[in-house]
Amino acid sequence: MLARQALSWSQLASSQAAVAYSLPDQVSGPTNPQTTLRLFGRAESEVRVTLFRDNHAWCPYCQKIWLWLEEKRVPYKVEKVTMFCYGEKEPWYKKIVPSGMLPAIKLDDRVVTESDVVLKVLEDTYGPLGKKMTAITPQRQLERTLFRAWCEWLCYPSSSAREESEGEAAFVRTLALFEAALGDAPGPWLLGGADPSSADLVFVPYVERMCASLFYYKGFLMRDRTRSPNLCRWLDALEARPTYRGTQSDFHTHVHDLPPQMGGCYASGSPEQKKCAAQVDCGPWTNLPDTGLPEPPTCVGEAIQRVAKHKDAVIACNPCEPAVVDEALRCALTLLATGEAAEPPAGSDVALRYVRDRVNVPRDMSLHAARRLRAALEETAALSGDASGPPISMRDRRDQDPRAFRHRSKQVAG
Repeated sequence: MLARQALSWSQLASSQAAVAYSLPDQVSGPTNPQTTLRLFGRAESEVRVTLFRDNHAWCPYCQKIWLWLEEKRVPYKVEKVTMFCYGEKEPWYKKIVPSGMLPAIKLDDRVVTESDVVLKVLEDTYGPLGKKMTAITPQRQLERTLFRAWCEWLCYPSSSAREESEGEAAFVRTLALFEAALGDAPGPWLLGGADPSSADLVFVPYVERMCASLFYYKGFLMRDRTRSPNLCRWLDALEARPTYRGTQSDFHTHVHDLPPQMGGCYASGSPEQKKCAAQVDCGPWTNLPDTGLPEPPTCVGEAIQRVAKHKDAVIACNPCEPAVVDEALRCALTLLATGEAAEPPAGSDVALRYVRDRVNVPRDMSLHAARRLRAALEETAALSGDASGPPISMRDRRDQDPRAFRHRSKQVAG
């Protein structure tokens, strides 16, 4: 019998780890997914742009516009919209954009959709990020070529080992073209210089998702420093920028949000693929190749604060009894706060693994905070049993419908 009792929510909030973490300035500080207003030290009266992006930070095209605005430090507002795969589109948004397409911006009184068109309009207004979109046609074509090779390998089932091997070989050949392009200029960026340009940003969202999905579904490591040193240098340089880190997701989030968006993702079934998938789903998460950055000292406090803040919605959305979920969550957070395990209630293995599987990066917290939280949830769940909650659907993510969180979050800022 474990002697440690679970801390109360107030004790968790006042724990040393939680107190050590302070939420950065959402308006003018580092890039973050919770903000609804970005000013970069400017006056709110200077805001001309409203960005309509998805609630969960899953949409790759939204990430591209989001990154561009952050890199250019253009003051903007954010309105978050539900993607169809995890809930119904808001009626107010369909009045603005009848197609429901994301992303969109409102620049003064003009509404613009389609990410490349949005970038063109933004650079006409605020100047290009590096070269104009019209001058980076070769890079945009290469990104589409890489995207197609990825989709053809990932999103269609192979009828034989030979067909699977051919899909991998075609992707590797195309990846080599990107690797070569990254080596054409000095430094990490496609066009050289000290900072990324639009040429880099058009690649970022899908390369991030390729790294995750191919590791999980194919057992393929893109971030291989022997085969792709330029790609690794580029990813390292991105992660050195707070603009990118604020939008960056992790492998676990991507591999489960992609299937409904892509129309399916197909595992190779090789021993290596099964090993990689098991690590993404069940840990250990600390050495996954979804980041090259060391863990920041505040990530434990961030995880505790974020769960405590939204605990009512987390508990209400769980399939288990609320009292069980409440105590089980406090046991897991007690482990994070003190390093000592607390015995969870019976049946909490299901409750805790349900949460473990639905931590969403970066919407809920940053990558390293999510790693720590998942590990604590799993370690605590293992004290109760080996049962898991309902599996994540490959057809939709209605289990992530944001309406329950939106309703409750009105009671709490941020």
